[in-house]
Order: sequence, then structure tokens, then C-alpha cells
Amino acid sequence: MRSSRADKRIFSHNDVQDLERLLAALPPERPKVVAFESVYSMDGDVAPVAEIVEVAERHGAITYLDEVHAVGMYGPRGAGIAERDGVQDRITLIQGTLAKAFGVFGGYIAGSAASVDFIRSFAPGFIFTTALPPAVVAGALASKRLLDADATPRERLHERVAALKRALAATSLPVMPTASHVVPVLVGDPVRCRRICDELMSRHRIYVQPVVPPTVPKGTERLRITATPQHTDEDIRELVAALKDVWSHAVSAT
Repeated sequence: MRSSRADKRIFSHNDVQDLERLLAALPPERPKVVAFESVYSMDGDVAPVAEIVEVAERHGAITYLDEVHAVGMYGPRGAGIAERDGVQDRITLIQGTLAKAFGVFGGYIAGSAASVDFIRSFAPGFIFTTALPPAVVAGALASKRLLDADATPRERLHERVAALKRALAATSLPVMPTASHVVPVLVGDPVRCRRICDELMSRHRIYVQPVVPPTVPKGTERLRITATPQHTDEDIRELVAALKDVWSHAVSAT
């Protein structure tokens, strides 16, 4: 957006009415792009994708959807929230990643052949990059084919996330409610946040990601817990017990 030097309007987070208001104020003939995410990685909330698409279509805007935190994990074939909600074919461009669910690195966009060819030919961010190593591409293809053919890992992931949320809800820990697989625990202090993670690793051999500014605003520092299909009930019990133990130490140390 910065590189294009185009005008920009920011609509309130996941607020379809605000988006409608901003688009309605623009000339109908003016080209417009609505860019948004499906799953937001820090708060774990999910965008009303179908509603945003309907508003964009009403005002002649194309849509650019970032699905990097959803691909592999939502939808019948793991294509993301847009596939899950039945509107994938109405999105102009979808951005995804080969990291996270697919387990390698790199990224992609999906859209019409003309759109993709235009970006391939004119986007400096793409032109001045290097192709992925063949071994990485092979790994990404293997992951994609597996997740296309078998929904079991996705189903197991969401079942494990639900079990983790239930276990955390039974404690007094300040778990932030989410509608996705993202499980954040609010800490509210950067030093304490890092201390909790350090102690989880040093005393319990459990790694949890600390999230501090500038990734999140000051005062909203948090732990971001990631469940996987391989985590067992015992793993979850150990994590919750370790969190309660470390949390009490971190409180007494502040």
C-alpha cells in the first residue's frame, strides 16, 4: 500500500457497517481494493468474510484476503475461512503461506490467471526475490496433497484446541476468548511476559511464544499458545500445571 502511493482508508476492525460507509463515500467509478485478513493472529478473532465480500461487490471493489493463519486449518480441503464459508470463488486475490500449517516456508497468492500474471510481471516485491529451493517446494506439495486428501489432521487440531481451551477455562488464568485456534493468555507487562516464557522453558521444558510490542500494543502483552494435532491430554495437563506454577512465581516477583 505504501509503495503504490494510492489513497488509503482504514475501516474499523471487522466492522462491515464502517466499510460500507467508507466505500459509499467514494465515486462509483473509482477503482477500489478491500484488503483484510480472515484469522487475526494476535486476538484470534475471525473476520465476517462473506459480509465483507458482499459490501465490496456492492460498491465495485475487488477483494484481497490474507489467509495465512487459516490455510491448512479451515475448510473441507484446508483452503481457509473463505472456503469454509463458501465464498472462496468470490475473492479476487487470496494470499497464503507455506509456513505454519504446511510446515515449510514461502508464500503464494491465488487469483485469476490475468491477475497473477500482472503481479508476476510488475510487482517489485516478487521480481527481486529468488525461487524457493526444490526441496522446500517438494515438502510444500507433499503437505498440500496430504491435507487435501485427509481432513483428520484438521479435525484433530480443532479438537485439541477445544480441549486446551477447556482446561485453561477451569483455571483463573486470564485467557482471551477466541473463535479460532489461536489461544492467547493476557499478561499485560513485557518483562513479566518474557519471564513467564523463560521459566516455562528453564523449569518445565515447555516453549510458549511471548508476544510484546510492537507486535501488540503496550499493556496487552500476552502468551500465544499453539496446540497441534500431536499434543495429548497429558501434554495439556502438564502445560496448564506449569502455567499455574510459573504464573504464581511471576506474580510474586513483580
